[in-house]
Amino acid sequence: MNHTRYLEPYVLEDLEKKMVFVGGPRQVGKTTLAKGLLAKHFSAGRYFNWDFDEDRLDILNQRWAKQDKLLIFDELHKYPRWKSWIKGQFDVRREDHAFLVTGSARLDVYRRGGDSMMGRYHYWRLHPFSLDEIPPGISPKDAFDRLMTVGGFPEPFLDGDERAARRWRRERFDRVLREDVRDLENVRQIQMLGLFLEALRQRVGSPVVLSHIAADLQISPKTAKAWLEVLEKMYLVFCVRPYTKNLARAVQKPPKVFFFDNADVRGDQGARFENLVASHLLKRLHRQEDRDGYTTELRYIRDKEGREVDFAIVKDGQLQELIEVKWADKSVSRHLQYYAERLQPPRASQIVAKLDHPYDRNQLKVTNPIAYFRI
Repeated sequence: MNHTRYLEPYVLEDLEKKMVFVGGPRQVGKTTLAKGLLAKHFSAGRYFNWDFDEDRLDILNQRWAKQDKLLIFDELHKYPRWKSWIKGQFDVRREDHAFLVTGSARLDVYRRGGDSMMGRYHYWRLHPFSLDEIPPGISPKDAFDRLMTVGGFPEPFLDGDERAARRWRRERFDRVLREDVRDLENVRQIQMLGLFLEALRQRVGSPVVLSHIAADLQISPKTAKAWLEVLEKMYLVFCVRPYTKNLARAVQKPPKVFFFDNADVRGDQGARFENLVASHLLKRLHRQEDRDGYTTELRYIRDKEGREVDFAIVKDGQLQELIEVKWADKSVSRHLQYYAERLQPPRASQIVAKLDHPYDRNQLKVTNPIAYFRI
């Protein structure tokens, strides 16, 4: 079923002026989004997938009609010369066509200086369904239950079947590791990369010391660092690093690693719920960056005394909000109270999964995930 995704109006607006690149995890709905835009808003167009032989030949031979107003190129980043190729097509044919490029790896490769693509494209990151993007016919409570069990990716989320979701997830992991990574990265030990990914699934919510995982797997710390970057590039995981500004006693701790698919987390409900909040916050921040041009950061805080707050939201270098995550503890976190008084952010929130009635305590807001994310 083709639901209107949250990025559709923004992408449609940007296509009038520039190329649009849409990145995001494999099977998050990029192709559905692109084909939906074509069907609803364009009189004619073509969809090309680099992974299909016939489409690949048509791309290389530039076989499409002048009346194809929207040209969609899926997985084009697997073509080694794709950047110069798409730049050339856009420069020559922009009067006749709109260009939409989608891919399951990071496409925002031009954010560094001296880029010949600058000014020619807008980049959007598509995320899974969330509590602030629920398809019609699903209640917020049902959505929360599905996010906690089968995750927010469209196919398992809409099916709501845990057994089918496990099979889907296994196949997705296999395809990402054996196809996408192989196509784009020089990773020879794919089986060991799978074990590395499994180690991360069991450490959600805790700082990840890569040298410890490297020792367990008998790989070098340098390899572990490179593999983490590969998994980030493939939109399997994202890192939340420590916030240290204005904190003299902050600890330069290792990152926490979270998953784009909430159901990837191995661990108790608390770890999975923290991942849910992390992925929701990242989705919100990515939309602010991609739509409004802000620079945002998702951080966590921990000092030498062990006082920790799960998340700190930073926008354009300024601390905006502190967020503590609890599964069932309704009492206000002492650490959140401490940092709220010390750092004086505009907002401080404690999100409790099992909380029926939100309340305020001093400058803190204690709320539940549905109330927090549905605002």
